Amino acid sequence: MRAADLDHKELLELVPEGGVIRFAGQRALLIDAMAMGLLRKYLVENFGLTAARTVLTQFGFAHGWRVAESLQAGFTWDNDEEWRRAGTRMHTLQGLFHFELGNTDPLSKEGVVLVSSYEAEQHLLHFGRADAPMCWTISGLISGYLSRTTGKEIYVLEDRCISKGDAGCHLFGRTREEWGDERAEELRYFKPDRLKDCLDISLVRVTDTLKAAERKLHERRRALVRLAPDLDEPMGIVAKSPAMRKLVDLARRVAKVDSTVLITGESGSGKERIARLVHDESTRSVGPFIAVNCGAITETLLESELFGHARGAFTGANHDRPGLFEAANGGTLLLDEVGEVSPGMQVKLLRAIQEREIRRVGENKSRKVDVRIVAATNRDLAQGVASGNFREDLYYRLKVVELKVPPLRERRDDILPLARVLLGAAAVWMKRKVSGFSPVTADQLLRYSWPGNVRELENAMERAVALTLGSRVELDDLPEEVRQAFPLPVATSGAVRSLEAVEKEYILSALELNGGNQTRTADQLQIGSATLYRKLKSYGLIGADSAARRAAKF
Repeated sequence: MRAADLDHKELLELVPEGGVIRFAGQRALLIDAMAMGLLRKYLVENFGLTAARTVLTQFGFAHGWRVAESLQAGFTWDNDEEWRRAGTRMHTLQGLFHFELGNTDPLSKEGVVLVSSYEAEQHLLHFGRADAPMCWTISGLISGYLSRTTGKEIYVLEDRCISKGDAGCHLFGRTREEWGDERAEELRYFKPDRLKDCLDISLVRVTDTLKAAERKLHERRRALVRLAPDLDEPMGIVAKSPAMRKLVDLARRVAKVDSTVLITGESGSGKERIARLVHDESTRSVGPFIAVNCGAITETLLESELFGHARGAFTGANHDRPGLFEAANGGTLLLDEVGEVSPGMQVKLLRAIQEREIRRVGENKSRKVDVRIVAATNRDLAQGVASGNFREDLYYRLKVVELKVPPLRERRDDILPLARVLLGAAAVWMKRKVSGFSPVTADQLLRYSWPGNVRELENAMERAVALTLGSRVELDDLPEEVRQAFPLPVATSGAVRSLEAVEKEYILSALELNGGNQTRTADQLQIGSATLYRKLKSYGLIGADSAARRAAKF
């Protein structure tokens, strides 16, 4: 038999009843090229380039060796040369690569050129343009096959690659003696001891990284304990107020089921933190958590971002790209600011959530996804439905369970504990020793209404750590709008005060804040100076006393 006689229709045998596929008489598996690309990505990100290249090169070598043995046992070849040539034919039929027309012998002086390489394609997809050849598995594969069929140690290396931007991948094989010392470092990837060395190095690097992370967590914990020793942090959320404790409890309960969740609340109130709590407390916690701000991306780009695109789908789409739905497979996808999604995109989003399948831009086939959807918005979606700006069916699809995050002004019991946590985090980050707040500073934090919610409080604490001259945050270290805040009267059960008493306290506090300046105080309260004078006189603060004695009362 000759290599040219190999035909994939004769080589491929399907046994549906037994779940078996045979290729050239040997049991085979169909593995998605994307899965191999993800494996490559995982190896590189977790063990480094050196270890990843070693593993994939040696895997390819073993695969090539095995293919050579199966072809020798399953066919009668005209001669050993045909057996050797059959390897390139088999690898092409398996979809691994495609040779340029002409020479297909890696052992020839000029080598061979691949015009299509699944490995280069996957590297571009997951890592982008490379600065070195990346067909590691294919180099190992051809090396293993040639080594078995020639009875010599043949090593195939690459000097041009599609992943680098070259027109084709150029490979050529030589014996170890023929290579000499020219590319000795690359030949080490074929040796088993190289893998052990790489894994040892990777283990040391992972251990060092874990130790460094542990030290940072320990420092952060010490800072938080020093600033807020009574802090109880469920999954990183400060929940001292009844409203937040109720929200956290509900979030934990809904996390146990796989329902879609809609999180509502003002901007900066902590909606993403609640979404992470739902993910962390769910059975999907080992899977990815991916957040996307729908309001920050145009409709056209959002579709590609969520669903992915096929090569050539639009200008600049040079390769296939999976979307965030696929990236979040087995985990949670947070659609932040979902109220900003356009009506056209709402239709596509509804179908993806309802059918649990997506279609990449430029493709005509659907792909199943297993993703939990959590949506967040600061808009009133019910009002959007009433006005026709938001689809009613999508609204009810998202709002299986709604979690309302209260604004910071409605959870005043959380302000100081949260401020201490954020202060501690900023102090650790800036490497400053800040122990807490002065009493007047703590009181002023409670006076302010925090319209920007937790995000504004975080920025204020970062500013305070940066500006404070001592170990405690003073009033002058706070932003001006916080320093100028008047106390907010709060009615509590059993302690309701008269309006006259509340008004008196507020006027006196405003006067104190302005250093006794009545004109400025009247202007801020938007009343006349004469009106303020009469009220102060009714409080017994205006009369025969001197200005000095009146100021002393404040």
